[in-house]
Amino acid sequence: MNAIINQIEKCKPFFTKLSRNIYLRAIRDGFIAGMPVILFSSIFILIAYVPNAFGFFWPKEIEDFLMKPYNFSMGILAMLVAGTTAKSLTDSVNRDMERTNQINYMSTLLASIVGLLMLAADPIEKGFRTGFLGTKGLLAAFLAAFVTVAIYKVCVKNNVTIRMPEEVPPNISQVFKDVIPFTLSVVTLYALDIVVRHFTGMNVAESIGALFAPLFSAAEGYVGITIIFGAYAFFWFVGIHGPSIVEPAIAAILYANIDTNLQLMQAGQHADKILTSGTQMFIVTFGGTGATFIVPFMFMWLCKSKRNRAIGRASVVPTFFGVNEPILFGAPLVLNPVFFVPFILAPIVNVWLFKFFVDTLGMNSFSATLPWTTPGPLGIVLGTNLQVLAFVLAFVLIVVDGLIYYPFLKVYDEQILAEEASGQSANDDLKSKVAANFNTAKADAILEKAGVDAKSEATITEQTNVLVLCAGGGTSGLLANALTKAAKEYGVPVTAAAGSYGAHREILPEYQLVILAPQVASNYEDMKAETDRLGIKLAKTEGAQYIKLTRDGQGALDFVKQQFES
Repeated sequence: MNAIINQIEKCKPFFTKLSRNIYLRAIRDGFIAGMPVILFSSIFILIAYVPNAFGFFWPKEIEDFLMKPYNFSMGILAMLVAGTTAKSLTDSVNRDMERTNQINYMSTLLASIVGLLMLAADPIEKGFRTGFLGTKGLLAAFLAAFVTVAIYKVCVKNNVTIRMPEEVPPNISQVFKDVIPFTLSVVTLYALDIVVRHFTGMNVAESIGALFAPLFSAAEGYVGITIIFGAYAFFWFVGIHGPSIVEPAIAAILYANIDTNLQLMQAGQHADKILTSGTQMFIVTFGGTGATFIVPFMFMWLCKSKRNRAIGRASVVPTFFGVNEPILFGAPLVLNPVFFVPFILAPIVNVWLFKFFVDTLGMNSFSATLPWTTPGPLGIVLGTNLQVLAFVLAFVLIVVDGLIYYPFLKVYDEQILAEEASGQSANDDLKSKVAANFNTAKADAILEKAGVDAKSEATITEQTNVLVLCAGGGTSGLLANALTKAAKEYGVPVTAAAGSYGAHREILPEYQLVILAPQVASNYEDMKAETDRLGIKLAKTEGAQYIKLTRDGQGALDFVKQQFES
């Protein structure tokens, strides 16, 4: 097994580079920016249809009243995501542009939205059809964003613009500077739509859907879901944030299927689409990547090792809410040969069971999107509108995941017991004091390499704002909260905030230090280009190191101080 892990690690640079691809990043960040719209719309889905589980159905007028906010938010999701994706891609492209000749992201945002209308909206009397401006038009939205930013890049880089006299105010000059790339972008997309309509009789958005329909249909099968969701866990196991690679490729179908399931349910039909955002968040990553919902409880209750029991106690609460980095890096589970099989297998078995419940037992699939921090069992039952089978499924997943992890946990616990008995697991007093949930000897070596001295008497005298970034804002909250608490306890002028990578650019100037959590540490070089321009310090962390900092307030403050001394 160690040989397999070593071979996998050799491929890590390639996967890391893939996760940093600006187009994949733009899709993911575009969805993150649009997530408030998705969550807002789902509130009304729950209000409108959860009562159905108890035999209560709203009158048609009330149902229409409740669904209006949904239709006016989720119903234009593609149009909104076209803009947010273009904005994110523009930010990435601007990192390599001259500071005095940047692309105007507001202009690309607007051009992408207009371009999508050209690709997805069919004219009717006194308006246009909006059927492909929602989730069905997401692929066309990405196309509009990519084409728009590419054209803007060529125009801005080569000064293809309308020049105004120096006396003209900059904001007015910017308007004229954007006219040519805006026009070229929209006209190019319009021309594309004319050509596609001529040959297919459909608009671009509908044509893309028809083209990829066989692929999406195959992805709904057992082989498809095994490959897709097995990849999530595989990439995480080798230390790469899996969703950064896999999710952009399937994001469109995940949210389109949520809408399709809702329409099927409204029509009294079986909502049978398996690939949904709910499946990804609450079935595959049940308690976090690797389906670890039950794992901290097992560490806490079934292990004989003191260290493993401490890991369970320290990890159970965050993992309950889907933030499972304490168990991933603390045990550790990732890059630990003992847990390779269950870490990959449990998510796959979970989605197989879900498909069985939907296809064979007749359970309706997910029709609402909930925040990813919703506890797994609650996410399952609410996301599928409180069906009885949903309660059964949640219980079955807990039992099955426990059975999958149990034999490997026992093997690992025996290893740690042997280490403790032979004195190899050192510094038990320190671990008990700070409730550290990892191998402290290994973590201390990492800290020493990173230049962090837990015994430092370092102090901070000037107001320092620290931004901690992770993929979704959950993991980063662990360190941000630890820093804030320690700063208050020791009277140090440090203020920390948590954020998600990709949604950070507008707030960067407010901070003096940015810390990257392990899951986004591969973006260090890209992030450094941004922070260097603003004169902001940047630090990245490794797994065990990060967890230790979240458990040691003084050490976290010392870490902050040392970034300004280097």
